[in-house]
Amino acid sequence: MDFKNSEPALTAPLSEERLPHTASAAVKIVVVGGFGVGKTTLVGSVSEIRPLTTEETMTQAGVGIDDPAGVERKTATTVAMDFGRISITDELVLYLFGTPGQERFWFLWNGLFEGALGAVVLVDTRRLEVSFDVMGRLEESGVPFVVAVNSFAGSPVYSLDELRAALDLPSGVPLLACDARRRDSSRDVLMTLMHYLHSLVVTETS
Repeated sequence: MDFKNSEPALTAPLSEERLPHTASAAVKIVVVGGFGVGKTTLVGSVSEIRPLTTEETMTQAGVGIDDPAGVERKTATTVAMDFGRISITDELVLYLFGTPGQERFWFLWNGLFEGALGAVVLVDTRRLEVSFDVMGRLEESGVPFVVAVNSFAGSPVYSLDELRAALDLPSGVPLLACDARRRDSSRDVLMTLMHYLHSLVVTETS
């Protein structure tokens, strides 16, 4: 078969992937964090459609450039973005954009931040220092965010108060624990973000 002249077949979305006809509002949310904190996992666990991922196998090209400390067993990485969708209510739909975690791909973040109403910052207690640059980029872009501490086996365990102090996180910014592998836990993170965004609007208009 001559693949050079063949055109890709167009397939209709599955019935469960079609946007609900009741949807009247769509919100863009970005999921950010350092390398290997679980962004792809969170988007995939909570998305009601087949998530779009741009994961590629890690090669020798990243040796000496990427910092694998704490995630040495990781074999693939996001090189552009992850994409998913979740309906919060019959009317409200969230479009989720997961950012690449390696610093050499952070130049893509500006485009992903554009039009975002809010963000989830995923944190790994094995590498808290990575979170400072991540939150700094969001603050510079003016994107409100919540912080979710993803659980990993064998990771250091701290109280939320200790983590808030270590991250120098203002008291008004929500901080919660999560398991990005679990749909209910990931959904709770997104609901926390939506409540936080609503509270900011109420504060501005009062």
